Amino acid sequence: MEIKTDYLVIGTGIAGLSFALEAAKTGKVAIVTKKAKMDTSTNYAQGGIASVLSLDDSFDLHIEDTLKSGDGLCNRQIVEMVVKTGPEMIRELISMGVNFSHINNSDNLELGMEGGHSRRRIVHTKDKTGNEVERALIERVEENKNITIYEDYMAIDLIMISKLVRRGIVKSESNESCWGAYVLDVRKEEVVTFQARVTVLAAGGVGKIYLYTSNPDIASGDGIAMGYRAGVKVSNMEFMQFHPTCLFHPLAKNFLISEAVRGEGGILLNKKGERFMERYHPLKDLAFRDIVARSIDMELKKSGDECVYLDITHKPEDFIRERFPYIYENCLKYQIDITKEPIPVVPAAHYMCGGLVTDQNGMTNISNLYAIGEVACTGLHGANRLASNSLLEALVFARKAAIRSKHDLEKNRDIPFSKAPLWEKGVAIDSEEMVVVTHNWDEIRRLMWNYVGIVRTNRRLARARARIENIQSEIKEYYWNFTVTRDLLELRNIALIGELIITCAILRKESRGLHYNLDCPEKDDENWQRDTVIWI
Repeated sequence: MEIKTDYLVIGTGIAGLSFALEAAKTGKVAIVTKKAKMDTSTNYAQGGIASVLSLDDSFDLHIEDTLKSGDGLCNRQIVEMVVKTGPEMIRELISMGVNFSHINNSDNLELGMEGGHSRRRIVHTKDKTGNEVERALIERVEENKNITIYEDYMAIDLIMISKLVRRGIVKSESNESCWGAYVLDVRKEEVVTFQARVTVLAAGGVGKIYLYTSNPDIASGDGIAMGYRAGVKVSNMEFMQFHPTCLFHPLAKNFLISEAVRGEGGILLNKKGERFMERYHPLKDLAFRDIVARSIDMELKKSGDECVYLDITHKPEDFIRERFPYIYENCLKYQIDITKEPIPVVPAAHYMCGGLVTDQNGMTNISNLYAIGEVACTGLHGANRLASNSLLEALVFARKAAIRSKHDLEKNRDIPFSKAPLWEKGVAIDSEEMVVVTHNWDEIRRLMWNYVGIVRTNRRLARARARIENIQSEIKEYYWNFTVTRDLLELRNIALIGELIITCAILRKESRGLHYNLDCPEKDDENWQRDTVIWI
């Protein structure tokens, strides 16, 4: 089966949907998502969107907070561009029907506080901001006749002009370019060829590569893996952000306790009931995420305890229930009343600050191919993302990419689609091979957590590299011999993501931001105030 379209968007989070709405003004858009359309990291985002909207705030303050958080690796021009576009993005979301929280039902937006911010500037919908944004964007997309969403369609690999040249399908071209993707229709178990004049990777993050994560199951690094295999440059994969406070409970799979809880006065305690963040940083519980996560990790290693506690019981009960209804209700499911008792929490893999290298318009080094959202490394986050800057980044770059890609569409509109070769189907997969898939998946996640986690060493990284190379060999052996499934594709992708993270972590001979190596504990500005960049 073959589908031809002007724009192909891979992912239905805030980045992909925002791009689609803008791009639909000039062409037909196909959006593929590997599960349900609402099954995205955006939908799970609790905190909000950082934007300068109060009289006591300024662009300069937000810019400086972002630069401090990024620990010397942010691109200042990108930071300034994103921050200064923030208020406009918020107004646009409101015009599309997003219902943000207001102060006492007035016209004034309620602005939250989060770690690393010097002012209240987090626009939110109580503690379910992502869900509200996703709802509104999906509604606008479904109203648009130029956009079609394909659910349970998982992208496999990009269609590259160089491969078509090698097969003699098209004549030789000087520049590498992308013309769509091969996509697995999960329900029908068949591969569909999507040909597109512009392709956008907006497939989200990589959290499922770690044993403990706040991310939904879809976060297996598919976009970054596909881009890297196609020849896109990848940067700063060593900077995996671990959110300091994920609910610690045997039945809670990946429930996040928002940074906003600490922003509203929540205090971190050890098992003895002692505050400990003041021993690690002057900002105490409102320090940057990398510092808080590392402090909790050190506290747990010293005590041998399994978790620490986040206490907001000193706030009025009505305030807690009103400000954090989603967290309150979910914790009650596990017999934890956050108005009366502290919340057991641990750090968990949360956000990838590195990714596919793009310019200020979301363009990669491959023609017709864009990357936006968490799959991209734009220069905004540097070595550590400032809380609630991610949704803002996705909005800004989605618009920039949509505007810039119109030029690609116009340039390519009169070029006929090449006859891309059909996907070569392997032999039927049996249950014994699925056991191998499950085993390798679990091994990679434990390997990454134990050896490439919050604190690293040269020896741990070397062991991780040796093992991931062996796993990669095993995966390649049976990937090409069996019918592709979603599980097999995800395993292939997380194995590659693991390799990229390990490679970047070994290359960086210092500790900076989210990358902390006990064998290189100091920051080295002379040699390492730069990005780590790798590509095929």
